[in-house]
Amino acid sequence: MEQVLLIRYGEISLKGKNRHQFERRLLQNVKDALKGLEPRRIELAYGRMYVPLKENAEAVIERVKKVFGIVSVSVAAVVPLEIEAICEAALQQFNQVKEGETFKVETQRPYKQFPLQSPEISRRVGGYLLKNTGNWKVDVHNPDVTVNVEVRQEGAYVYTNKIPCLGGLPVGTTGRAVLLLSGGIDSPVAGWMGMKRGLEIVGLHFHSFPFTSERSKEKVIDLARKISAYSGKVKLYVNHFTEIQKAIRKNCPEQYYVTIMRRMMFRIADRICRQEEAKAIVTGESLGQVASQTLESMGVINEVTKIPVLRPLIALDKLEIIDYAQKIDTYDISIQPYEDCCTLFVPKHPAIRPKLEPVQKAEEALDIEGLIQESVDKTEVLVIYPD
Repeated sequence: MEQVLLIRYGEISLKGKNRHQFERRLLQNVKDALKGLEPRRIELAYGRMYVPLKENAEAVIERVKKVFGIVSVSVAAVVPLEIEAICEAALQQFNQVKEGETFKVETQRPYKQFPLQSPEISRRVGGYLLKNTGNWKVDVHNPDVTVNVEVRQEGAYVYTNKIPCLGGLPVGTTGRAVLLLSGGIDSPVAGWMGMKRGLEIVGLHFHSFPFTSERSKEKVIDLARKISAYSGKVKLYVNHFTEIQKAIRKNCPEQYYVTIMRRMMFRIADRICRQEEAKAIVTGESLGQVASQTLESMGVINEVTKIPVLRPLIALDKLEIIDYAQKIDTYDISIQPYEDCCTLFVPKHPAIRPKLEPVQKAEEALDIEGLIQESVDKTEVLVIYPD
């Protein structure tokens, strides 16, 4: 009896005339997720996707579960369009259930040429299960187990399990964005949330060697590798930020260190966006969390770019962000004790509500274009793949 992984997607089905574009991208993302495993033909039909399960079934399921755009998957038996074969497949699936006392059978029948209608199929399968099992009872309202039958032109699919997945939109369907990826807890979560809404993420990390170690750079690469599991790969720019930070510390008022540093980061991100044809900048900022994350600070920092800045974490508190970080397996890497450039030269009393004019006046002491060009010229570009 052939087995397939039946893939369901939710939000894509609401896309009207553009639906096929989302489906094609989802299909490609599933294929990319399964690279390195045995070749298999993936079929797309009737709002479903079917992945044959040959070998490494558990690996296939684990990889597919990380593909955004999929709401749930089921391991289904595929049998000919004969009621006897459907009943036997239902019994085999049912016998794998370890717990429960009640069940029901639900049937979908997109293939209308099948001679039995959905209620009759459910009755026939339910009766067969009652006859060939122990003390199970039927409960159509609140069953412990649901046996699902889908009758389609190419065959009948029978399954009892439904594994929840991430939902969202396929990565790459809503555009490309540059993620300011630090070594902290917040930014990987922000990148993951952007991916969930269909963004292709390009990472940008600011590295201040020798003030920050090579190990801090490796830590960010490890974080990029973790989030690449949800997209297939992540392009990562490692920007040389040392001379910019030294110039800010030497020439600018101490209370504006953080504000001017963030403005320089956004200028560089703006440039990388244009190189990558990206339409947005993504940050891990949460409102009120630190001095640079007040409304006043965000307004002054945003002033240097016309590219939209997305802040997926803006209304989350730290505990909520930590929960997400643990869910996507970045938390243990993020708390490793290797500093990033954002923790350097932090003043005792940073400006919490800076005003634009004095910040611009303070920046006059900097060769902004020269510093940015030197920084960009020294940028290293990596392509990070999952484990």
